[in-house]
Amino acid sequence: MAQGSVQLASLPDFNPFPGYVGKIVHGDTMTVVHWEIKAGHAIAEHSHPHEQIVNMIQGEFELVLDGQPIHLRPGDVLVIPGGVPHSGRAITDCRIIDVWHPTRDDYQAE
Repeated sequence: MAQGSVQLASLPDFNPFPGYVGKIVHGDTMTVVHWEIKAGHAIAEHSHPHEQIVNMIQGEFELVLDGQPIHLRPGDVLVIPGGVPHSGRAITDCRIIDVWHPTRDDYQAE
C-alpha cells in the first residue's frame, strides 16, 4: 500500500490493454489509476464487483454503461456501480483518473 506522497513519474507503467498506459496508486481501501489512452483504443465490455468513479481530465471518451452510450468530456465524472457491464473507446487522446473501491487486487504488482 502506498503511504505519503508519490510522484506519478516514479511509478511503473501499467499496460493492461493496447493503447492504455496507467500509473497505479493503492490505498488501504481503494485503487486509483491515472490513465493516458490513445485515440481509437477500446476496452471490451466487462464488469467487476468494485464501484468505479471515472474522472475525465482531457479528451473525449465514449463509455457504454449497461447498454447506454455516455459521451465524456473534460470535467465529467461518472459513477459505475459494482457489477454493471461497461465498455469504452477513446475518441481522442485522453487522460482519465479512475478510482475503485474496494482495492483492485488484480491490479497489484506481482
